[in-house]
Amino acid sequence: MPTLVTQAQAEAAVRTLLAWTGDDPNRSGLLDTPARVTRALREFCSGYRKNPDQHLLATFGEAEGYRDFVLVRDIAVISHCEHHMLPFTGVAHVAYLPNRRVVGLSKLARVVDGYARRLQMQEKLTEQIAEAIDRTLQPRGVAVILSCEHQCMSLRGVQKAGTKTVTRSFRGEFLDNAGLRRELQDQLRDS
Repeated sequence: MPTLVTQAQAEAAVRTLLAWTGDDPNRSGLLDTPARVTRALREFCSGYRKNPDQHLLATFGEAEGYRDFVLVRDIAVISHCEHHMLPFTGVAHVAYLPNRRVVGLSKLARVVDGYARRLQMQEKLTEQIAEAIDRTLQPRGVAVILSCEHQCMSLRGVQKAGTKTVTRSFRGEFLDNAGLRRELQDQLRDS
């Protein structure tokens, strides 16, 4: 269980970091920075205070008989690397093969956001999204593909701006059926 830290303690930590950089945390331009930084971090990490799976609980039976996959593509991803606390951004493509019931399309985007709004590794994020959909909806198959640019690679280290990392997780029929995976890839390329 994480240690509870007060707002005042978090702001003091930011002031310490400002001083560590060589700047004066008491100069006028930085006086409100600790409060701003902690508010931003609370927003960036709001996924810790939510259960993303809850968005998948309300389903619709009206689409019974629909046998093809449902694909929601180009869902914006904004997360932060757990190693450097720098942003990584990109898109998620989420597909599933319904098993009698479907979920509202916006709910898939909410699941992506719920897990992305945590300190993350892209690989873990991809698996968490796929696992949540698989566990909660129990579809015939799930496919999750993320393509993101990591600022920890663009702004520091090797400094290769524009470099994308692609991760994917296939379950059920998407894992077992290469033709279905190709059809999904064709949809992502052609649409």
